[in-house]
Amino acid sequence: MGVNRWLGQRLTGFVTKERPARGAPLCDFDKIRFEVRSADVLLVEGRSRVGEVIKLITQSAWTHSALYIGKLSDIDDPQIRLSIRQHYQGDPNEPLLIEALIGEGIVVVPLSKYRDDHVRICRPRGLSRQDAQEVMGHVAARLGQEYDMRQILDLARFLFPWAILPRRWRSSLFEHHVGDPTRTVCSTLLADAFSAVNFPVLPVVEADETGAIKLYRRNSRVFSPRDFDYSPYFDIIKYPFVAFEHGALYRQLPWERGVVCNTEGDCVIVREPTDGKSAAATVG
Repeated sequence: MGVNRWLGQRLTGFVTKERPARGAPLCDFDKIRFEVRSADVLLVEGRSRVGEVIKLITQSAWTHSALYIGKLSDIDDPQIRLSIRQHYQGDPNEPLLIEALIGEGIVVVPLSKYRDDHVRICRPRGLSRQDAQEVMGHVAARLGQEYDMRQILDLARFLFPWAILPRRWRSSLFEHHVGDPTRTVCSTLLADAFSAVNFPVLPVVEADETGAIKLYRRNSRVFSPRDFDYSPYFDIIKYPFVAFEHGALYRQLPWERGVVCNTEGDCVIVREPTDGKSAAATVG
């Protein structure tokens, strides 16, 4: 193994190492598993070091996106089923995702991989079955391609205010390798797929002097996972682990009285002494 390859593997292992899952999940995964449909986008709040960097760059909790393709039997085209089967040797009845991962490239994984994560469903509103199949076929055709680490750096530069950066540091997203089909990142993969069927994610919208509206395709290489959450063309579906279905039932949620937390493991006991001044004591 060459030195560069060894260093690359070590670096990849470092940035993708995940912290443990939270003690109690934010999502009811079983309900999400039941609700998710073919060509839905699954957003994930990552737990890796690179995920924390993406949070800072994009100012969003969502660090990863994947396309739900369902079971193999949910895919109409036998050639697409065969392609997916060549990249996934598990149970053919397992619900599957296609995603782009650092160090692995574009791969097929079971939906159950994200059972312990904070996830959200983004559903393309009104997408026809035929176009959903085409979207899935588009991402399946790119299985095995590599992950573009350079694009992460370009995106970081692109999201910074240009005025504070030297001209030579400005993003190269529109200058180099725009048509390069051999590397991608998770959100670019999905943006390309929906663009292939003319489904909008976040198009550039302009009105001319007559008031007529024009849509322009946005460069898919500038998309981040949060854009599927922000897009007005995707419905957001949430299933919280502790939920209420009707008005006023939030009053019956199992709140722990007298405790306020900044985050998990960082809580204080709050009490009201007789003199009317608040007091607090650290928990744990």
